[in-house]
Amino acid sequence: MGNLSGFDANQFEPNTFEGLPPGDYKAIIINSKMEDTKKKDGKFLKIQIQIVDGPKSGFKGLFDRLNLDNPNQQAVEIAKKTLSAICRAAGKMTPKDSSELHSIPIIVAVAVESRKDNGQPTNVIKGYKKIESPSMTPTLSQAGVASPVAPAPATAPWLTKR
Repeated sequence: MGNLSGFDANQFEPNTFEGLPPGDYKAIIINSKMEDTKKKDGKFLKIQIQIVDGPKSGFKGLFDRLNLDNPNQQAVEIAKKTLSAICRAAGKMTPKDSSELHSIPIIVAVAVESRKDNGQPTNVIKGYKKIESPSMTPTLSQAGVASPVAPAPATAPWLTKR
């Protein structure tokens, strides 16, 4: 509980929707982790996405949740199809860990829908696509994103004389 004495909502304009307008965006996955479902009867993969090109470059407020372990088999099927779309867009068909999908530029189709709980607008991801043209692919440094992978050595370490 927090003391709000002295606060008057009449003195402030409420926050407005600050999400993305509908459309396709160049983006990367910047974070992912498995979390328990609300009922604790399954797990979902929570994915955080960052826009890497255009006027909304740097926006990190996109999330997707894939119900990969759930009693509802239809939810699992939908999640697996979505994960397949992400893998195809990223060019990683058999990842062993979701982190393998991080930092790879892809196209994310974004829509705006009303939240079920309060009717407020929210962004939802409607699909993932591969970036077809190399000229469309921003480098991570152009996108303002530090590469999480160290650069490869100039020569293969196993070829270096000891």
